[in-house]
Amino acid sequence: HVQLVESGGGSVQAGGSLKLSCVVSGYRVGTAGMGWFRQAPGKEREGVAAIDSRGGTAYADSATGRSTISRDNAKNTLYLQLNNLAPEDAATYYCAARSGSGCSLNQHDFSSWGQGTQVTVS
Repeated sequence: HVQLVESGGGSVQAGGSLKLSCVVSGYRVGTAGMGWFRQAPGKEREGVAAIDSRGGTAYADSATGRSTISRDNAKNTLYLQLNNLAPEDAATYYCAARSGSGCSLNQHDFSSWGQGTQVTVS
C-alpha cells in the first residue's frame, strides 16, 4: 500500500520561499517517476515539477527558475523548493507517484496521491 504524506505548506508573503516535503511509504523513491502538482480553488490540477528514476527533471513553465524538485532516497522523501512565490502560486500542492520510470507532468500518468499541503501567498 503506497502512502504519501506532504508537509511544509504555509502562509508566506510574496517573494518568500517554502520547501515542501513528501514522505513516502510502500514505494521506493528513486525507482520510478514522481511529481508535484497543485490545484487552486476553481481551477484544474496542474503539474509543477517531475523527476524520473534517473534524476532527470521537468518543470512547468510557471515553475521554471523558481522551483526545484529533489529527492532523498535514504529518507524516501520527495521535496519541492519554491522560491520567489507570487499570489498566483497559492494552491494545494500534492505529491504523486507513478509506476512508470519517466518524467511526466500529466496527472493521468500518476496512480498514487498524497492528501495535499496548502500554500498561501499574500
